[in-house]
Amino acid sequence: MKSKQYLYLFIFFFLLSLIPSPTSAARGTSIIFTTLGRSTYSFDIFALPTTHPPTESNELQLTDGNSINFNGHFPASLPPSLLSRLPDDSLNSGKPPFHLIYVTERNGTHHIFYDAVFHGTSRSIGERRAILEFPTRRESTTRVQVSLVGAPDKHVSLKDKPSLSGESLIYVSTHEDSGVPRTSWAAVYSTHLVSGLTRRLTPKGVADFSPVVSPSGVWTAVASYGMKGWSGEVEELATDIYVFLTRDGSGRVKVVDHGGWPTWADDYTLYFHRRCDDGWWSVFKAVLPKAFQLGVGSLSLERVTPPGLHVFTPAASTVNKNLIAVATRRAGSEYRHIELFNVDSMKFTEITRPVSPHAHHLNPFLSPDSSWVGYHKCRGAGNGRGSDTLLLENLLNPIPGISLFRIDGSFPSFSPNGDRIAYVRLPGLYVVNYDGSGLRQISSRTAFSTAWDPKRKGVIYTSIGPTFASESTEVDVISINVDDEDLSHKQLTIGGQNNAFPSPSPDGKWIVFRSGRSGHKNLYIMDALEGEAGGLRRLTEGPWTDTMCNWSPDGEWIAFASDRANPGSGSFEMYMIHPDGTGIKKVIQSGTGGRTNHPYFSPDGKYIVFTSDYAAVSAEPISNPHHYQPYGDIYVIKSDGSEIQRLTHNSYEDGTPAWGPTFIKPVDVEWPNGGHPCSFEDCHWLNVKPNASLTDVSFGLGSTKIECGQ
Repeated sequence: MKSKQYLYLFIFFFLLSLIPSPTSAARGTSIIFTTLGRSTYSFDIFALPTTHPPTESNELQLTDGNSINFNGHFPASLPPSLLSRLPDDSLNSGKPPFHLIYVTERNGTHHIFYDAVFHGTSRSIGERRAILEFPTRRESTTRVQVSLVGAPDKHVSLKDKPSLSGESLIYVSTHEDSGVPRTSWAAVYSTHLVSGLTRRLTPKGVADFSPVVSPSGVWTAVASYGMKGWSGEVEELATDIYVFLTRDGSGRVKVVDHGGWPTWADDYTLYFHRRCDDGWWSVFKAVLPKAFQLGVGSLSLERVTPPGLHVFTPAASTVNKNLIAVATRRAGSEYRHIELFNVDSMKFTEITRPVSPHAHHLNPFLSPDSSWVGYHKCRGAGNGRGSDTLLLENLLNPIPGISLFRIDGSFPSFSPNGDRIAYVRLPGLYVVNYDGSGLRQISSRTAFSTAWDPKRKGVIYTSIGPTFASESTEVDVISINVDDEDLSHKQLTIGGQNNAFPSPSPDGKWIVFRSGRSGHKNLYIMDALEGEAGGLRRLTEGPWTDTMCNWSPDGEWIAFASDRANPGSGSFEMYMIHPDGTGIKKVIQSGTGGRTNHPYFSPDGKYIVFTSDYAAVSAEPISNPHHYQPYGDIYVIKSDGSEIQRLTHNSYEDGTPAWGPTFIKPVDVEWPNGGHPCSFEDCHWLNVKPNASLTDVSFGLGSTKIECGQ
């Protein structure tokens, strides 16, 4: 009898093993994508004293130079669980360590770290820069480092804006699906550092950003949409300021209409930023009633920074509630700097410009006694590491058996056997082996989109001409044989009417591409060898845009993005169509007015990888470098539109994914030539014209206080 039971169990589990798990057919493959600019950030957290004139010699690098480190916080006190991690003699040292909580992107995902950074006891303030200049073998004597949340065995998600309240870490995470397309997954959580118990403080169906805990730890303030949700903003989010009890998220109430990035001076005084009706980003002060009968209209509100410059991401002092650290963009400057602002005297004090005038500095935070101000910026080569940029950065993802990489380039594609990658760097077309060797520039012309011929070895198709251009702009599809010594190329389209996004059929005979030759961007199919001259037919037709097309490996379908549901709106949905023009169907859309772009089939054709704003935004855009669209993550979906899975979580714009046939070992690949220095652009919409009005006020020479948009 028992033998029969074992036999039945064996048969049951054998049959169970034959049922494919999600994306199991796509295992042993690789996905690659781009995040414009992200590969060259190389952020570290630094600090300067507020009690001494800022100089290069007293600027301290607090983080360790590994990966990307940002959005720091100096805790007012340490809980026992962290105190127990410190060396026994550290509490009695003449100069206590810096205690720092911060976000780091390392080992393929977001983490929140605690660092205790020790400095020499015999050095004066002007000599403290040597914190990180000890040899690596002595790092353990100068730094205690603890990962608080975000270990590899946890959820892949964004982590942001951490702070401490006793033994609880308060932070933003995107690990829970909102369940609604085009709705942010960002929510505030509390994790107990001893038990690991995590509690969601944000109500279901709501997204919260930029949390900050009050000095007593009782209250947390956030920027939030409430129940209204994101409507596609790319500059200032249409958030309000809410306050709730830190212990469990209860007592939640909106206290300010229109505001972001709150910061507490005391339990009754909040500062926050907003973009005013006069166009300037300014900091406001809100005083809450002592009886804490909270609500919009129950507090006094005052604009404290003057027009004539942008002032944002404030950090309030808890020992002097009229002192705030801010980021600024001034007329005549191309750089974001950190300054102190005295609310009573209306005077600014420059902090970072005297030290590094030609660098951006982001998101200040003050030490508990306000004697230091922290921020993040490019680390440079001061720590001896040189360039930290990677050609391929490996990321963790929720799908086992698939390696996921961010490439330091755009529009990547894999060769048919997966051993080479083509990509563009605007301008220029490049080819490199997947291990980083054999890097070659194929063309110096402005190119975008790449695709390899599946039959003719070494042949790449691309589009030559400007991106994001009108239907009549001169853009043409060409083929280049990268294995030819002369790099022979051939122009395949005629007339230059925005012919782009070529994708070859699996038999190598045809190319589908988009063209604006009719006055609208629709899809066409032409001969792969001879181009239009060898045969051309129209695939789609209508007064809308069909674009970003990709041919399935079995030749049966062409996936593409289209705004046909609302032409000209900027909203794109994903469709599939047979190459003969029949069977068109919608695969997915991102809510109302959303975007699903750059579809690319898996090697077996059963899945599609694409980029979308399906999870809306994850952070306030002004807290990051410039991104044309401060949203967009990489997703995978079955070709029938089911089983969507989110692969990436960040506050940047991920795009142009491609899916290769081989599994690349999930490790970072360094640039063979040393890479590129850390650099990025500040938000373009913060640019200040040199002849901006009220410039004299912006330098603290006036006393005007102007209310706006309350």
